[in-house]
Amino acid sequence: MTTTPPGGPADQPPGTPGPHPGPQHPGDQPYGQTPGGHDYGGQPYGGGQPYGGPPPGYQPQQPSGDDRTIAVIAHLSPLIALVVSAGWLSFVGPLLVWLIWRERGPLVRNAAAGAFNFNLTVWLVVIIGWICLFTVILIPLALVLWLVAFIAQLVLSIRAAMAANRGEMYRYPMQLKVLS
Repeated sequence: MTTTPPGGPADQPPGTPGPHPGPQHPGDQPYGQTPGGHDYGGQPYGGGQPYGGPPPGYQPQQPSGDDRTIAVIAHLSPLIALVVSAGWLSFVGPLLVWLIWRERGPLVRNAAAGAFNFNLTVWLVVIIGWICLFTVILIPLALVLWLVAFIAQLVLSIRAAMAANRGEMYRYPMQLKVLS
């Protein structure tokens, strides 16, 4: 007579599926284990997140204080240029940050590229506003374009700088992708 160990099929109500059968093929790993044999406490490999994801307990590395400062400068430099050059050189500051510090880390690279792309877009909207101004009939449209460009540049640059100060990447809602 054979006895089944406690928790085996004899202890389960009829019609309940049994335990996971284990690996079916020679290269398969049991549920919750990585190919290296690490066990994540019954969680699927990758922490149960789609496409793998980080394992449980993973702490993403926070950008350094210098990286956050440079990212804030990349986002706020267009506002400084707005005062100094009446907005005509608003894309130069982020471009310089991108050229000098793009290899520093993903936060700085993303901040400089995003700020450059967004401010280039704002610059083009201002140019379109000037073209509308010279047609005389479209003067109201020119005024609206300038107002929207100014408000968007002011508000979104400040929001992006605040996100960069927290170490978060910010994606501007409207931008021509030139730098990445």
